Amino acid sequence: MLADLFAGRSQLIVKHFMFGPDWEEGCVGCSFGADQLDGSLVHLVNHDVMLVAVSRAPYSRIAPFHKRMGWRFKWVSSAGSDFNFDYNVSFSKADEARGKVFYNFQEQDFASDELPGYSVFTRDETGQIFHTYSVFARGTEDTGTVYGFLDITPKGRNEPPGGNLSHWVRHHDKYGEKPEKSCCHG
Repeated sequence: MLADLFAGRSQLIVKHFMFGPDWEEGCVGCSFGADQLDGSLVHLVNHDVMLVAVSRAPYSRIAPFHKRMGWRFKWVSSAGSDFNFDYNVSFSKADEARGKVFYNFQEQDFASDELPGYSVFTRDETGQIFHTYSVFARGTEDTGTVYGFLDITPKGRNEPPGGNLSHWVRHHDKYGEKPEKSCCHG
């Protein structure tokens, strides 16, 4: 369930990872991007943002590849659901036969049954979930850094006026501690 993926946070970034139901491993381009996620993950989750990868492959195929690659981000299967189809990143045999798909906010030629993207969601105090942003194709390359991800979330960088990263960033092993006085904390 989408609500569970928030893991206690108010914002969620979903990486639509190209890994189709019959594929042996994930897409090399999505894997290249995923290699850059783990360093961002600890900072995002400590700034009210959860990041999760979703693929149509069954979890029994995802898990060994996830382990092989050594990634720590959560990765779930949407097998048996319309989730990836609803966000226009997966396409049916009918789409392939028609030769056209709606992807990256436009009708275009069918290229593959799976294509990359990110979708961003927020959950309000009542638990209601809103889809706030999507990016597809080569636009996904502009994400991958902590600030790149925060800039696509509803709360943005969420720093105090005149603030900077030293108001919230910690060494990744020091979240939960008070900020130290150092060269970066004025």
